[in-house]
Amino acid sequence: MARFGDALTTGADLVNAAERAALTALARLDGPADLVCFFVCGADTEEVSLAGIRVMELAGAALTLGCSAVGVIGGGRAVEGQGSVSVWCARLPGVELTPFRLDTVVEGERLTVVGMREPGPRDRAALLLVNPYEFPAREFVRESTRALGGLPLVGGMAEGMLGEGSVRLFCDGSVAENGAVGLLIGGEGVLGTVVSQGCRPIGPAMTVTAAHDNVVEELAGESAYTRLEAVLETLSDEDRDLAEHGLQLGIAMDEYADHHEQGDFLIRSLTGADAGAGTLVVDESVEVGQTVRFQIRDAGTADEDLALRLADFGERHRVGAGLLFSCNGRGAALFPHADHDVLAVRRVLGAEAVAGFFAAGEIGPVGGVNHLHAFTACLLAFA
Repeated sequence: MARFGDALTTGADLVNAAERAALTALARLDGPADLVCFFVCGADTEEVSLAGIRVMELAGAALTLGCSAVGVIGGGRAVEGQGSVSVWCARLPGVELTPFRLDTVVEGERLTVVGMREPGPRDRAALLLVNPYEFPAREFVRESTRALGGLPLVGGMAEGMLGEGSVRLFCDGSVAENGAVGLLIGGEGVLGTVVSQGCRPIGPAMTVTAAHDNVVEELAGESAYTRLEAVLETLSDEDRDLAEHGLQLGIAMDEYADHHEQGDFLIRSLTGADAGAGTLVVDESVEVGQTVRFQIRDAGTADEDLALRLADFGERHRVGAGLLFSCNGRGAALFPHADHDVLAVRRVLGAEAVAGFFAAGEIGPVGGVNHLHAFTACLLAFA
C-alpha cells in the first residue's frame, strides 16, 4: 500500500509541468491524498501562481501547502534556477491537519503576528513557509518554542526568481504574496525532525566572559578578537582559507556537557570584527557564561554531518517519507551536484518520497528549541 508519492518535472510551460508533476505523484498513492505539498520555480511570477493553482485544483479534497522557490527537490533529484515543479503527496490516516495563515498588524510601536492556531494535545509538529521580505521570521521562530509549548517548527523562507515581489505562498486553495502559511500536524504519523548544520569546530571551546547583545567582547578573559587570531594561527592553509570565506560561531546547546564537539552547537555567522575594540559581531544575541567555539564549513564536513544525523535518526525510526528544506547555499554551490541532500536522505533512511525546496533560510529545532538557520538541511520525517 503506497501512502506517499512525489514527482519533479521541468519545462518552459510551468502550468503543464505542474500538471504532470501532480498527476504523477498522486498516481503513486493507493487512494485519495490527504496532504499535497508543492514547490514551484519559475522566472514568470504570474505563471508561478498559475502553476500553484493548477496543483491545488488537481489535489481534490486534499489539504494543500506550497511556495515559490529558486530551486526544487523531488523525485530523487534537485533542480536549481530553471522552470520546475515538485509535488509531494501523502495519505495520512489518523493524522490531523490544521492549516493556518499568518499576517502582521501594527499595534502601537509593535508589529504583532496574528493567525497562529493553538496546538492541540495530538499535534506533533508544524510546517511553516514564509515570505522573508516582510515577515518577522527570526523573531517569530525564536518565540515559537515557548508560544507553541515546545512544538517542533520545520520549514523555510520562500523565494522567487525575481527576488522581492516574486514570492508566492499557497495554502488550502488560496494564493498569498505576504506573511506566512503553515500547517499543524497531529497524530502518530510524524516521526520527528533532522537538522544538519554541517560545520566542524576549530580551536578550543571557550566561555564568553564579556558581551552585550550580539557583540562578543571577551572569550576566556581575553579580547575576543585576540582569541580568534590565536585560533586562526593554528589552522592549516586550507582551513584558514575556509575561515576567511565564512567563519561561524557555535553556541553550545548544553552548558553542562563535559565536552562540546561537532553537532553540540547552534551555528551562527560571524558578521563583523573590530580589531581596535577587540570585539566580534554575531548574528545572534550572546550572553556572558555561554560556551562557544569557532566553526568552519566545507562540502566534506557538511556531507559527513548530514550522514551522521540521518543515521542516528534512522536507528530509532523507520522512515517512509520526508519533506526537505535545504539552504540555497547548499546544492551545487557547495556540493558537486544539486542532488546531494535528497540522495543522502533516500540512501541513509531508505525513504523514497522526499521533496522540498532550496530555501533562503531554514527552520528547524536544535536542542529542543526552534531556530532560523542558514546553510542547513532540515527534514520533517513521516512514518
